[in-house]
Amino acid sequence: MSRFVVGIDLGTTNCALAFAEAGAEGDGPPPIKPLAVPQVVGLNDVGDRPVLPSFLYLPSSKEFSAGSLDLPWTKGAERVVGSFARDHGAKVPGRLIGSAKSWLSHVGVDRKSPILPWGAPDEVARISPVQASSAYLAHLRDAWNHAVAGKSAADRLERQDVLLTVPASFDAVARDLTVEAARAAGLENVTLLEEPQAAFYAWIAAQGDRWRKRVKVGDLLLVCDVGGGTTDFTLIAVTDQGGDLSLTRLAVGEHILLGGDNMDLALAHAVAATLPNGMDGLDSAQRVALGHACRTAKEALFADPGKMSSPVAVLGRGSRVIGGSLKAELTRETLNAVLLDGFFPPCAPGDQPARGKRVGLTEIGLPYAADPAITRHLARFLGRQAGSLHTGGSFVTPSAVLFNGGVFKAVELRNRVGEVLSSWAGKPVPSLETADLDLSVALGAAYYGLVRQGKGIRIRGGVPRAYYVGVETSAPAVPGVKPPIKALCVVKMGMEEGTESDVPGPEFGLVVGEPAEFRFLGSTTRRDDAPGLILDRWSPDDLQELAPLETALVLEDGADEGDTVPVRLHAHVTEVGTLDLWCQSTRDDRRWKLQYNVREGAEG
Repeated sequence: MSRFVVGIDLGTTNCALAFAEAGAEGDGPPPIKPLAVPQVVGLNDVGDRPVLPSFLYLPSSKEFSAGSLDLPWTKGAERVVGSFARDHGAKVPGRLIGSAKSWLSHVGVDRKSPILPWGAPDEVARISPVQASSAYLAHLRDAWNHAVAGKSAADRLERQDVLLTVPASFDAVARDLTVEAARAAGLENVTLLEEPQAAFYAWIAAQGDRWRKRVKVGDLLLVCDVGGGTTDFTLIAVTDQGGDLSLTRLAVGEHILLGGDNMDLALAHAVAATLPNGMDGLDSAQRVALGHACRTAKEALFADPGKMSSPVAVLGRGSRVIGGSLKAELTRETLNAVLLDGFFPPCAPGDQPARGKRVGLTEIGLPYAADPAITRHLARFLGRQAGSLHTGGSFVTPSAVLFNGGVFKAVELRNRVGEVLSSWAGKPVPSLETADLDLSVALGAAYYGLVRQGKGIRIRGGVPRAYYVGVETSAPAVPGVKPPIKALCVVKMGMEEGTESDVPGPEFGLVVGEPAEFRFLGSTTRRDDAPGLILDRWSPDDLQELAPLETALVLEDGADEGDTVPVRLHAHVTEVGTLDLWCQSTRDDRRWKLQYNVREGAEG
């Protein structure tokens, strides 16, 4: 057993690390501590910061003097991660990588190919979203080994139990790629944990035994998690187990690519509208810098409720870089209009998010949500889960809400969500206090590491969605039209980590000597479907097609290309928290793991 359990929040905007000694004496969980992360904060300047900004900058060969980006554990770095990368990269956006986590979940691109920075000039050597994510983890690894392990080989992060968090809405492919990024950083002992659960674990850890007095049997607790890149909803039920309180994660929301990045972009557009030539008068570097400046101004206004405006400045271009600086301001009126009314508007519980694409939300290539109204996405989630949980009403009424994510540092935004939930419930919906929104996910992940060793309260739940493999029908071929598919359930929602099962049903014939594709689907609402169930038809709201799976079977001795091997399917939810699907030959003991094909989108 490792000496420490380590929780890592691999965030869209910031990463954080927290830890506890696994073998500490005593009945209760030992203290959990955050790690201050050493990083480059300026040229020739390294400092400790509570978090590591999730930004990676790729300098040109002669951009900085030798040694100016050195860290205590490395000299002559070819790239830089963290605070300096974020701040300097705002001035040179063609060399800056941000939102790598959002790209990691983007089914429309090859996430293992060098595509970042997106839209970078040809002279910039790009890297993949997996490599970018691995770079952040490698920095945390080196920071830990420098600050904690020292000369102790046994205490190096590579030898510790690491709890790595992902959005609850991450599908099987994104989870698998996250583990791949961790292993590329040398972290082999990794277990995945959903971020909203981690946030709830942090709340339990902070409450101690008092948490049992804050909730009661029958309560349904909502975790509302809005970070830099994603919006995540989770429902946790409080039940009775042998006279004691028990917690079960009942439901998670769909993957919604919507968060603080979108809010900063929207504020940048609003401020640009006050400039003489608007957004069209800015080049790409100035647009990125404007977004960065608006984020800083937003945080200043939220930090001081009495402040009515905050200055926004963007450097000029060419010979008048300084004298030609563009100056504007972000007013509280604009802040409220854009964020409160645009992203958190009052709405009815039956309202649904608007569909269709919005101009401006796809500029950097990511498939952002069409509707920025997070309250409408919340209404959809609670309405859909009411039918799934058979509550008898048109929407689920939470007993309390726990906020998570950097967006909710602003008390105004927390209050607005609370007001909307209370209006739907017809009574106040209280919030559960969160001490530190920057660190809560990492702290909660470390607590979960202790829970796995028998110290602490466990949230039950298993996998957050049911999974299906598409089976093509034998309908006549129509040029340009894909054959319709049936959906074979292979994993039931709630299947526990570390378990596996055969998938009942007929044999399938796999073609040998050439790739065979499996279309893959998931559902966060069909909790009663059992493995082996075949659906002839379904609503797109119930099942969503994910990235396809692809495997190429080697030719058997004496077999010809195009022959088929009769197989049955076997599902395994690993201890790590990823999903393995196997094709088991019915002729002999050979089997093949289905490999994820992430080159094309769900339509591939």
